[in-house]
Amino acid sequence: MDYRNRIVDNILNLKLDAFGATLIVGPKGCGKTTTARQKAKSIIEFQDEDKRDKYLTVANEMPSKLLIGENPRLFDEWQDAPKIWGAIRKSVDDRNETGLYILTGSSSQDVDTPHTGTARISTLKMYPMSLYESSESNGTISLMDLFNKKELEFAESKLSIDDLIFAICRGGWPRSLMNKTAESKLAIAEDIFYQTCHKDISKIDNVKRNADWAETILKSYSRNICTLAETKTVYGDVEATTHMDKSTFYEYIAALQKLFIIEDVDAWCPAIRSRETIRASKKRNLIDPSIAVAALGISPEYFNTDFKTLGFLFESLCIRDLKIYSSKMNGKMSYYHDRYGLEADGVLHLKDGRYALLEFKLGSKELDDGAKHLLKIEELINEYNKRETQSPLRLPDLKIVITGTEYGYKREDGVFVVPIGCLKD
Repeated sequence: MDYRNRIVDNILNLKLDAFGATLIVGPKGCGKTTTARQKAKSIIEFQDEDKRDKYLTVANEMPSKLLIGENPRLFDEWQDAPKIWGAIRKSVDDRNETGLYILTGSSSQDVDTPHTGTARISTLKMYPMSLYESSESNGTISLMDLFNKKELEFAESKLSIDDLIFAICRGGWPRSLMNKTAESKLAIAEDIFYQTCHKDISKIDNVKRNADWAETILKSYSRNICTLAETKTVYGDVEATTHMDKSTFYEYIAALQKLFIIEDVDAWCPAIRSRETIRASKKRNLIDPSIAVAALGISPEYFNTDFKTLGFLFESLCIRDLKIYSSKMNGKMSYYHDRYGLEADGVLHLKDGRYALLEFKLGSKELDDGAKHLLKIEELINEYNKRETQSPLRLPDLKIVITGTEYGYKREDGVFVVPIGCLKD
């Protein structure tokens, strides 16, 4: 299968131009090695059983010998030979060049290295594929064009609700796109969920953990995905069936975060009214909504009768894609919610200070409510700025309702309606 271009490709190019080495991290199965191979001119694969023993012996005795080769030189599954990290760090110092090495490997092993690699080995985080990268979004609306004030032409998504449901359940795992049947496509996320709970959660730091407990935690997270469920709520779910103590619960959560499976969304806490009115707890989320579907043991057909759960999973999908589309500008996702009930499902900040207020609405009946929320927040910021002239808040550069509907356009009130099936970077 031909390589599908990824948005992260250009970011990797920048990293190679700026640093001596780049470490690519991300959840298992997101395509780290495949992407790295497109840039590498020579490769050492520590998982190659025909050469593994030879490589590991050299890596342990004289790791600098493995650095000899055309650059960029890729070390795949580098964590199997941790001494290679120090050798690469020294080589970058000695050669004083950029783009020398790429490191990729399993996210299921936490490697202790004697040096951090700061300013020498830069880290690049990868996500599963967005809908645009999997060719399910037609890309007729560019997020960056909207930020750059380019006029939005009328756009139409060809992604049906059934297509969207299947994309949520399948996830953005590159391997799934190579499979031919629907069942085999869905099986990839199911396997990632299984491997995470039964193998990776113990391998991450070589601490034996209970697979059933890990599954129970992810099931609770999945039931509460994209909600403000407090930690005690999730722990209560888990403790009721496992009798797990709190310290163990937090250890499991930390392990799942290291595996890039759990990825909560932080609150945006501007003092629009007062900081006391803002809910600052994290919004529960996973790296890809398909993990939640697998954890809950449901299929695309389930959503014929449960649009409420589908709405939360749709929000998770949108958050995933927005992180990918804004990654060139170091986009950071948060949310806004105050005790008066006013909310923005998402707030996307770029590194240059621009930001967008976002609502995620699966159907057309919710568009007006979503737009009203965003306009009200903007109104509160205006009122705040009139009071606090010495320290005004920046007004939102964009107000967007992202939908699962067909048509994209700009409303008369200035709010953009953007189908997820039209969006790209």
